[in-house]
Amino acid sequence: MAKLTALFRLLFMLTVAVMPTIPSYAGSSKIVSVPTLGVLGEDLPGVVNYILVQLDHVAGHSGPTVEFNEINLGGGSVVGEEWKEGARRALRAVTHTVGDSGHDWLITIKNRSVTSLTDGMSASAAVAVAIMAAYRGDVIRSEVALSGQITPDGRVDVVGGLPVKIEAAANAHYRTIIVSRDQPLTPDWVDATDVASRKRVQLIQVGTLDEAYQAMTIR
Repeated sequence: MAKLTALFRLLFMLTVAVMPTIPSYAGSSKIVSVPTLGVLGEDLPGVVNYILVQLDHVAGHSGPTVEFNEINLGGGSVVGEEWKEGARRALRAVTHTVGDSGHDWLITIKNRSVTSLTDGMSASAAVAVAIMAAYRGDVIRSEVALSGQITPDGRVDVVGGLPVKIEAAANAHYRTIIVSRDQPLTPDWVDATDVASRKRVQLIQVGTLDEAYQAMTIR
């Protein structure tokens, strides 16, 4: 897994240079990369994916709008309908949290994964943090990952498969994992804390997008 992650990170750095795959528009534009944690399948290992979020302010645009770049280039991944709905919720959560209508926002999202298809909503909170960082111009911390669902009103909700996600994050040298404050109510919480302790990973519990943002960014 560590060798696979290193190879994937190399591909990621190489393909950032070909960002014309994410369209550019006149006016201010900001691109943010954020790690997300997934599961390869039932009873299979976890995986670290990387999402690129580009925020463009487009004059005369009737947004906010989110588009998905699913070109299979440099580890690009097709994303399922549930994943897309999670990204749309992330956008609504950000506009709600920052108090901006986002009328001129065009968000373009590209998921880079070791799998050809990614689905589910467990990346949606991380997508929301990335959109907010692009909006505010802040930097994502390099040693922190987030696994949580986002609600349209900005709450961070629980995810499944947390123990194997923590394992994958630790193998990729992430030392802090942000999770929902309600995660201790899930059946695999004890296993998750055991893995975190063994791997020397700190778990930070948050309830809102604002709290997740404070823990995950450099301002």
